[in-house]
Amino acid sequence: MHLSDNPATPAAATVSEWIRRAPKAVLHDHLDGGLRAATIVELARECGYTALPTEDPAALALWFRDAADSGSLERYLETFAHTCAVMQTREALTRIAAECAEDLAADGVVYAEIRYAPEQHLEGGLTLDEVVEAVNDGFREGELRSGGRITVRALLTGMRHTDRSLEIAQLTVAHRDNGVAGFDIAGGEIGNPPARHLPAFQHLKRENCHFTIHAGEAVGAESIHEAVQVCGTERIGHGVRITDDIAEDGTLGRLASYVRDNRIALEVCPTSNLQTGAAKDYASHPIDELRRLGFRITLNTDNRLVSGTTMSEEFQHMVDAFGYSPEVFEEFTVAALDAAFLPLPERRRLIDEVVRPGYAELRTV
Repeated sequence: MHLSDNPATPAAATVSEWIRRAPKAVLHDHLDGGLRAATIVELARECGYTALPTEDPAALALWFRDAADSGSLERYLETFAHTCAVMQTREALTRIAAECAEDLAADGVVYAEIRYAPEQHLEGGLTLDEVVEAVNDGFREGELRSGGRITVRALLTGMRHTDRSLEIAQLTVAHRDNGVAGFDIAGGEIGNPPARHLPAFQHLKRENCHFTIHAGEAVGAESIHEAVQVCGTERIGHGVRITDDIAEDGTLGRLASYVRDNRIALEVCPTSNLQTGAAKDYASHPIDELRRLGFRITLNTDNRLVSGTTMSEEFQHMVDAFGYSPEVFEEFTVAALDAAFLPLPERRRLIDEVVRPGYAELRTV
């Protein structure tokens, strides 16, 4: 449904207000891509990191967004070198995780799965377990600061270009009863296919542990096929290149049909997709086609600082591009919770007691 289809939808002048108030769920958000710029500056001073391009928080935030928009992979990757440099102590990780939960809650997010790679935070002498404990402590603190308005779970990420994925999968299993919801692999897709990490996925399956896989962003449908059929992923990070298996008339190929029919959720990140070249602009982004074809679509931020975005801004881009009404965003939010790595009773509670009533209230405005 589009805004023009429903006369009860709030007027255009109040769109930004209902977007801010709308309950949201995010499944694809990187901790090291979402720091507050001011926090980076403060932590850099504390730890003696002197390589920041600027110490002015506003200018630094703009620098991150410009780097992401530059079209240069080298400059894009440089952004994470700066954030990870200040994420090497327990105190820093706990602070950043707490602020992450606070910022998301302030934006109306009621459930979030935040991913990060523990192996990238060991330079200060922390162990993998200590990294996970510090981040989990931060998420719990952020939940409390938000007055219980948000539930946050962690996804532990193995890097595609290293050989520690099985170790991180084992770490995921060890901490799954303490705030870790599942596992992911991330990093450059080209030359690093999902099956390279098959032992990690096999271990997770044996242990009945959840996982998602970045696929179908920089590499086409073959990456999605391998993630789904070889590795057995439950969700697909990005996944927009599934359109490679969809004909111009909307006819689905075998892989696209399998992904749609088996309700394998796509963690779609529109702004990030524009920056990495997976889409040309919002109006031509495949999210609308995929939704109309019946795929399970979730809307996400990917990297809030690096992409200069929030969930509310992603909502606004979709309103501007496709005229989506609150009903569509309720659909996206329920889809995200249906696909969340959270026990079924908790998902149902969030849908029935938070999301549905929240959108029903919007329709009475």
